[in-house]
Amino acid sequence: MATMTARRPVIRVSNGRRVHRPDTLAVEEPLEIRVNGDAFTVTMRTPGHDLELALGFLAAEGVIRHPDDVRSAVHCPDAARDADGSPTHNVVEVTLAPAVAAPGRSRHRQVSSACGICGTRSIDEVRGRSAYDVAADPVRLDPAVLARLPERLRTAQRVFASTGGLHAAGLFTADGDLVCLREDVGRHNAVDKVVGWALGQGRLPLTGHLLQVSGRASFELVQKAWLAGCPVLAAVSAPSSLAADLAADAGLTLVGFSRGESFNVYTGEQRLLE
Repeated sequence: MATMTARRPVIRVSNGRRVHRPDTLAVEEPLEIRVNGDAFTVTMRTPGHDLELALGFLAAEGVIRHPDDVRSAVHCPDAARDADGSPTHNVVEVTLAPAVAAPGRSRHRQVSSACGICGTRSIDEVRGRSAYDVAADPVRLDPAVLARLPERLRTAQRVFASTGGLHAAGLFTADGDLVCLREDVGRHNAVDKVVGWALGQGRLPLTGHLLQVSGRASFELVQKAWLAGCPVLAAVSAPSSLAADLAADAGLTLVGFSRGESFNVYTGEQRLLE
């Protein structure tokens, strides 16, 4: 069973008074993803839904697109162990179907919990990998439904409630129904876990759905939404200029500063109902 939280002693200082007490923190550990026996990447993540994370990451890298592209995805319990000899479950082995080309070893890199596209050789390479035409997605959104999603996301964040230290990504229908929620110390990891879940369920592309994320809307999150065929990405904070540029190129609706009853629409405003 993955441990997503850990207890640590802290000193709480308030109005000059010091109180010793335990605190609950979000766990952050490395996960090595191997493909066909070869090391592919190491990412920092919160344990839990590791197989979904691995599949979502490989989907974002363009290695896989369908459930049939994967023969198996399993933890390697004996590959990494703690000092006491117990398995850490920090290695995932993905075996591709025979017809799927394995990625080259040259793409192996380390990814931090704050980084989504480290090692990508060029922006043009990222722009050109999506197999889905999200611009053609006819989904329409009620602004009132869209405005309520951040609070729905926050309410469903079980681990965040105890740690205050995790990002979340939620997959919603156009009617505002929560389909899947995942948490992680990394924004991009949370999205990868959602996409990995959808891939395993045979639900890609995410036509007619939207992704609501905590934090900001960065370039790599727009990229991941586009690669998953999701036509709408909404964030509680600001997008970057490059994120807005990519969303416009993709025909994706990008929403930022989604708080309370208001939000900004940066691209794809035609999807909002009057």
